Amino acid sequence: MSNVENLSPQIIRQVTRELHELTSEPPEGIKVLLNDENVADIQALIEGPAGTPYAGGVFKIRLCLGKDFPQGPPKAFFLTKIFHPNVATNGEICVNSLKKDWKSDLGIKHILLTIKCLLIVPNAESALNEEAGKLLLEHYDDYSQRAKMMTEIHALSLKGAKSSVESSSEGPTAKKHAGDKKLGTEKKKVVKDKIRRLRRL
Repeated sequence: MSNVENLSPQIIRQVTRELHELTSEPPEGIKVLLNDENVADIQALIEGPAGTPYAGGVFKIRLCLGKDFPQGPPKAFFLTKIFHPNVATNGEICVNSLKKDWKSDLGIKHILLTIKCLLIVPNAESALNEEAGKLLLEHYDDYSQRAKMMTEIHALSLKGAKSSVESSSEGPTAKKHAGDKKLGTEKKKVVKDKIRRLRRL
């Protein structure tokens, strides 16, 4: 995994500067979560692009910078479960710019934008999730339905948590909490039903 002690002070400064630029001027649909204790362990939230099965979801990803960064590419993972040809079951992301096409001057912003583009245009040729790759090529509607359902189960809850964190600063009332509890119970029921349907697919 990433360890800030493995990076030179110059690289640490460069990465820190880029991360602060990304938080002050974030690319559309991407939010970097700063970790001042370890800049080599980068986490970000990526919104599912409109017009894709991932629309409406928020996906948490992690970039782990190795000791050879930036000569060697970082490892990238989805921390939010996702059904995608280029994402393994452990969350590892397979994309050419993090493998054979890596260049040391690409930077963190380029990597995050590449991962977002992967949600728009999956590459079935280099599939880590063979089932998703096969469905994408042979039965797109089934692939889309499965990806959408996984998004609703795993990525919408993250979006809900994010918005509730934002609204909690406004001082919610006890009445609102009671309503949230009822909604939470209903949502759990819907999610359980979706998981049952997903297992049948």
